[in-house]
Amino acid sequence: MTKALEQAFRQAAKLPEAEQDALAEAIRSEVMGDEDWERSFADSTDALERLADDAIAEHRAGRTQRVKTAKR
Repeated sequence: MTKALEQAFRQAAKLPEAEQDALAEAIRSEVMGDEDWERSFADSTDALERLADDAIAEHRAGRTQRVKTAKR
């Protein structure tokens, strides 16, 4: 493993668990390819549900901000 990858993993280890899971899925998708990613994605509904629950809880706790959209 390269030093750069080791450093990236050390930084990722400091993230909340849900973000670590999301990052792990992103890494796997790059390594596994599209076909394997589709199969893995279908099996990851629990992780996605946790991420959604975390996002809702953060919003209800007032820790989110409205996104400014570009005017057309």
